[in-house]
Amino acid sequence: MRSLHSRLLLAATLVLAGFIGATGLALDKAFRVSAEASMQDRLQSYIYALLAAADEDEGGGMIPPQEIPEPRLSKPDSGLYAMIAAADGTALWHSPSVAGRHVNIVQPQSPGQRDFRRITQAGIGLYAISFGVAWEDYAKAEELYTFTVAEDTSAFAEQIDSFRTSLWSWLGAMAVVLLLVQGLILRWGLRPLRTVESDLQRIEQGTAEHLDGVYPKELTGLTSSLNSLIEHSKLVQTRYRNSLDDLAHSLKTPLAIMQSFSEGKSEQIGQERTLVREQVERMDEIIDHQLQRAAVSGRATLAVSVPLQPVLERLLRILDKVYREKQVEVGLELDPGASFYGDEADLTEVLGNLLENAYKYCAGQIRVSVRCEKKAAAAQGLEISIEDDGRGIGPEMIDTVLQRGKRMDETVPGHGIGLSMAREIIDVYGGELEIGSSSLGGALLRVHFDGRRPLAGIPGTHQSLSRVD
Repeated sequence: MRSLHSRLLLAATLVLAGFIGATGLALDKAFRVSAEASMQDRLQSYIYALLAAADEDEGGGMIPPQEIPEPRLSKPDSGLYAMIAAADGTALWHSPSVAGRHVNIVQPQSPGQRDFRRITQAGIGLYAISFGVAWEDYAKAEELYTFTVAEDTSAFAEQIDSFRTSLWSWLGAMAVVLLLVQGLILRWGLRPLRTVESDLQRIEQGTAEHLDGVYPKELTGLTSSLNSLIEHSKLVQTRYRNSLDDLAHSLKTPLAIMQSFSEGKSEQIGQERTLVREQVERMDEIIDHQLQRAAVSGRATLAVSVPLQPVLERLLRILDKVYREKQVEVGLELDPGASFYGDEADLTEVLGNLLENAYKYCAGQIRVSVRCEKKAAAAQGLEISIEDDGRGIGPEMIDTVLQRGKRMDETVPGHGIGLSMAREIIDVYGGELEIGSSSLGGALLRVHFDGRRPLAGIPGTHQSLSRVD
């Protein structure tokens, strides 16, 4: 059963069936107990009527009733029977209704005691009550008697059956009505999901860009995640386009050189052959780099905790090898347990680009600090600062260096996309990239993450770091 509506309706049906069944059984038992109590009271009233109808003889002894107070007791086989017995259980009197019946309903009782029971006599089910009486004559002598009245259970059973029929009919009708109401409630309650489905279809058709409807608070987390995923998909597409643009732009110069070679004179072939080989190798590197970026750019995973220390140490070892001739001195300050919530490839891409920028432009000193920021009970922010002692980045150059293909110093090798790529990834995670001046005299690059755990952003592969380890 794949329908959520069907599952909820089935669950509601089972719960309702259990509730109706339990309610019906409880009411049935309560009615039966009440009916038996009413039967006991009625039979006891017959005994009191028989006692009132009993007479006295000359000595004050008891004379059984001559006039029957209840017409059914005078009618044979009426279903209502009465007997008076002595202390030893010997029957002294029975009502005319007992005629022809072999019943023994007497249960001797002490004076003032009563006994209500259900018995079976001659194949007939009976409710019987026995009551002990002490009859005192004029000489103060007591005679003990037991008055017993019994009624067959047929009328009682009919009453119970009638009640049960009525009870279960009403409960069944109530169950049907409640199921219909429950179905309507479920349909109304699940309407926001159908709205989300409709809005997603509009996005698929290109008539909308986001889930911008008004949804219940239970769905806001889902719609927010879906909007993040949609935004991520757009960024992936943008990344593909940018990768192609980067590739095309990067290949223009090598292709121009090769074209000029094809038009050169024969005496220049030896010299230009070397140049062409270098340009071909550069083109191969560029193509390999862009293909790596494109291959992983569509990946999205749930954010996990990535420790900062091993990633930083690995990147610093690699960059020390790449820039060995500069003899860069690196100071590292790291809060214990500092972690990044996201994809490790994204973290490597961001830190790799920022650190390489520092290595590239520093005079010989870099300072890296990582600080944890307590945001809330379940969230931990992160601040990463990278400083160098280079020329720095003036305020007027900040917007320029963050543009794709723009470099602060054209004499330094590179493609001018490292910082822009880092900022794209940081933006995906809702972080901020600040550029300022360092106390070392150079640039300060500071990254803030607020501790949220979104879907992982657009992973990338850093060109230099992917080949050196």
